[in-house]
Amino acid sequence: MDLAELRGVRVPRTLDEAWLQPGESWLAGGSWLYSTPQPHLRGLVDLTGLGWSAVEPIPAPTPEPHSDEPGADEPGLRIGATCTVAALLAATAPWVADPRRASVAALARRCADAFLMSFKVQEVATVGGNVCLGLPAGAMTSLAVALDARATLLTADGGARVVPVADLVTGPGRTDRRPDELLRGLEVDAAALTATYAVRTLSLTPVGRSAAVVIGRLDAPSGACTVSVTAATDRPVVLRFGALPGVDELAAAVAGIAEERWYDDPHGAPDWRAQLAGVLAREVLDELHAGTREVAA
Repeated sequence: MDLAELRGVRVPRTLDEAWLQPGESWLAGGSWLYSTPQPHLRGLVDLTGLGWSAVEPIPAPTPEPHSDEPGADEPGLRIGATCTVAALLAATAPWVADPRRASVAALARRCADAFLMSFKVQEVATVGGNVCLGLPAGAMTSLAVALDARATLLTADGGARVVPVADLVTGPGRTDRRPDELLRGLEVDAAALTATYAVRTLSLTPVGRSAAVVIGRLDAPSGACTVSVTAATDRPVVLRFGALPGVDELAAAVAGIAEERWYDDPHGAPDWRAQLAGVLAREVLDELHAGTREVAA
């Protein structure tokens, strides 16, 4: 980035001070912003000055009277838009020792490692920035979609809009976020934090952009299953099942993804990605089935 084009950097201390003036852009980590020429920009608004928490619990909904559903009174999670990837990993790392949350901790690490970045970039890149870029291979988008996370978007008039991250990213480099909306953070329900996950990723090169990321999720105690496909598609695709699907059922669901959804770039052709996603989805299903057999034993 040609910093000589900038005329100033503002560091707001309140939300009222954070709204953009002509020629300005919001700055969170800046790992992408600084890596690409931005000759149209004359100013930056550094959102880290707002002091948003990286990760914090959110109150659980009031359970139904006499409800004995496990986890009904457990808190969910709010991930601030300015939370760095490294901060998210640090917050979830202790969960590895908790059998109920070990799977989501491993998921966070796998998604972070799917980035084409060094550990130094993980210290700077933010969860919100990665989601707002709308890149097909956005690793934090893959994580948020698997968690069924919801994005909270704020407006200068005090309004707020909540959008599932699966719907927020609408195409390569495109999102449903309006120019006057600021991403405040992502909210994750408690059920997602105790689900079981299986992840498969593949790239054409050892350190290249992910050509496909497939994540399977099995909820307890409902038994509901979701399989999300990112990187291979131009926007997130989520396949939902009432229970663990059979091999043929899952294969049919993946084959039913619209042809125009499969992404085409130097990291993989659409037909190859479609076939690859089917193979990875089968591996994810096998792992989830193996996990249920172990529990039963």
